[in-house]
Amino acid sequence: MSESVSVRCPACRREHLYAAPSYPCECGAPVHPPLDRHGTPTAVTHQVWDEAWVTVECAVCGRGAQWPQPELGCACGAVLRIPVTGDTCPEEDAKTATETDGNSPARPRRAFQPITIRTARDAVTVAALYLRWLGYQDIRRADQRPPSGIGLAARGLLAQVDPTVRPASPRDVECLWLTAMTESAHCVYFSLAGYTTEARTRADSLGVPLFVLDLTGTPQPVNGLADELGG
Repeated sequence: MSESVSVRCPACRREHLYAAPSYPCECGAPVHPPLDRHGTPTAVTHQVWDEAWVTVECAVCGRGAQWPQPELGCACGAVLRIPVTGDTCPEEDAKTATETDGNSPARPRRAFQPITIRTARDAVTVAALYLRWLGYQDIRRADQRPPSGIGLAARGLLAQVDPTVRPASPRDVECLWLTAMTESAHCVYFSLAGYTTEARTRADSLGVPLFVLDLTGTPQPVNGLADELGG
């Protein structure tokens, strides 16, 4: 169980009691980002992908993995970033994980541990964790921003996460496929609201695996290609 720490909002000076959420390690043990009791929370004015993740080692197996930087929403409207201890360089850890585990989706793996989706950020986190569960360790923000949603990338893979309430259209699927083609990569689509019938048909013709993100945090395959990928 993660320890609670007292957090004072730098904007309105309100006091909050905060406990970091836990995330499932590959070994099955819960991982809690270690909060820095002596650190000072900062207000987030602009979300930057590299600053939104921290690297934490599992206390059971020692694996280092990237997890969302602890954040707290204050009643005044400010979003507070909570400092953690023991964070290491994300780039070095990603390189080490890739060299150790590779990017082979066929390697044996435990059952996927879902995380409840409450925000758009949660949806992106679930997609990143699912890709890591499939074997892609070097998950990062994609270089090219998609027309809608958030782009994620790994070696040889491009993923799009759409956390909006609008079902993905054929154009959304085509844009992802075209971008992946220019990068000689495979692609996969995650949508919170699902897909139109035309989008599913287009995805099947282009060879794009489709997943829908249910609110329990478990990506559900929509077409046969997604079934094969997650199988």
